[in-house]
Amino acid sequence: MQNQDVPYRLLQKSNCTSTFYLKDCITGLKENVKEKSADVVVTSPPYNIGTGYSSYKDELPREKYLAWIEEVGIAIKQALKDDGSFFLNIGDKPKDPWIAWDVAYVLRKYFVLQNIIHWVKSIAINKAQVGNYPNISGDIAVGHFKPIVSKRFLNDCHEYIFHFTKYGDVHLDKLAVGVSYQDKTNIERWKAANKEDRRDRGNIWFIPYQTIQSRSKQRPHPATFPVKLPDMCIRLHGSAKLVIDPFIGIGSTAVAAMRLGISFVGFEIDKEYLDAAIDRITQV
Repeated sequence: MQNQDVPYRLLQKSNCTSTFYLKDCITGLKENVKEKSADVVVTSPPYNIGTGYSSYKDELPREKYLAWIEEVGIAIKQALKDDGSFFLNIGDKPKDPWIAWDVAYVLRKYFVLQNIIHWVKSIAINKAQVGNYPNISGDIAVGHFKPIVSKRFLNDCHEYIFHFTKYGDVHLDKLAVGVSYQDKTNIERWKAANKEDRRDRGNIWFIPYQTIQSRSKQRPHPATFPVKLPDMCIRLHGSAKLVIDPFIGIGSTAVAAMRLGISFVGFEIDKEYLDAAIDRITQV
């Protein structure tokens, strides 16, 4: 049997180390991570919406689920540096849109909600509405769209990324995830404009999934986010030496950290998912 006090796997690449634990994150954060050692935490816990995980029941009574989330938050706060960033990706479902905000409210006791980022997975833009806008020549609809059968609810095309910090005063490297100006005259017009043609992206991030075209091909994990999401969170925070993901899943945060040359520690209770994560990172 695997000894949970030692890493399940440890991988070294250049000057960064990726450490994987087959272990519950609440216990792991307390026992295996030094207090105030993490620069960035990027994670996506179960949403409590009935997702079919292999080793976790995703349908708890709301009070029990939120009490568990609170324990996770306390453990994360202990591990996070005073100037660290905690990026929490969480969504909901059309019948119960309060889930994400209930989680945010619970964590309000321990963190300041410094930014709210909207992760847009699918978007439609009509040419007629934007007028003569550069690079838009017609109607477009891009991203991963999974239709729902409902006469009451709109399709949910976004999730939240709550950016929590301990005191609300963490300086960010906004231009690290910035975008170029479409109207180049703004570079000279605005006093705050960066003269190198780079501006703040804002809090709307379009990050699509890679769409699976065939029913015969299935994702090894029922609820994972693209590597681009943790990559942008880490780069937005700025300089970092250690990134943590309490819910590794199949390792998107670990892959992002490795590509950026930053050490990583993560926890997962499902061996199949953890093995998939390790397989992904060995290919980076």
